[in-house]
Amino acid sequence: MKIAAMGAGGVGGYFGARLQQAGHEVTFFARGKHLQALQRDGLSVESAHGNARLKVRVFEDPRAAGVVDVVLFAVKLWDTESAAERLRPVVGKDTIVIPFQNGVESTERVGGILGKEKVLGGSAYIGTRIKAPGVIEHSGQMARLQFGPVLPSQRAAAEAFLEACKGASIQAEIPDDIVRASWEKFVFLVGLSSATAVSRSPVGVVRADPDLRWLLEQAMRETWRVGRARGVALADDFVDARLKFADTLHADMKASLLHDLENGGRLEAPWLCGAVARMARAAGFDAPVNRSVYAALKPYIEGR
Repeated sequence: MKIAAMGAGGVGGYFGARLQQAGHEVTFFARGKHLQALQRDGLSVESAHGNARLKVRVFEDPRAAGVVDVVLFAVKLWDTESAAERLRPVVGKDTIVIPFQNGVESTERVGGILGKEKVLGGSAYIGTRIKAPGVIEHSGQMARLQFGPVLPSQRAAAEAFLEACKGASIQAEIPDDIVRASWEKFVFLVGLSSATAVSRSPVGVVRADPDLRWLLEQAMRETWRVGRARGVALADDFVDARLKFADTLHADMKASLLHDLENGGRLEAPWLCGAVARMARAAGFDAPVNRSVYAALKPYIEGR
């Protein structure tokens, strides 16, 4: 398949590399020092699932790439609309775009620009970061993709990409309900990102401290309530199950929100804890924990 990774950071860089290793033609889009390093030295992946160093096809401008079959859309949430606009030259009649971002509004945001018939739902479960320009570091064992059609016409394309992922030894699945699956990730991610970012600590510290564990749980419960209010079929015991899952994660794991905060970068908080506060307000109730976390992070949202 011809695949493009719009955003060659932790998610796009890691999974794009695995797909290239399996023989697919992968094009990466990047900017700045990361782009320069990829052009000069190639892409390096450091992972318990196997290290790799690959010569890659990488551009800053998608107009240089040509039409592809699948786009892994993995830019930061603040860059969603502008990145979708830049993608137009690689999106052909049969191209599908799969957002692997952290929020639950990406399908609508990207679809509003490229056409809703082009955009599937997707979630990535992985702990990665750009360790240095051109280098992707994967922490822990988790590396999983969920994606699926939001329209019946998208199913064949989704299944074709699923086979490509399996051929690349990527743990991937098409869930029965991709909207619910995306919200399941969102509930957990909002809790994890809120607790790790506010405390400036990895998950091991969060889950061991009773007050931070409470914050993690309450941020998830508020997000779960918003999802249910919006008609998402989240299980009654979902938050309890996610708390148990948090106890299995590598103690040093940090949410990308904390990585960005530590590096002085822009934050995705408006589309995570901020989005929960906004959606709760629209539904007629308050989400005080997420609202408080968002308030605490607001001075850092634009980076330094």
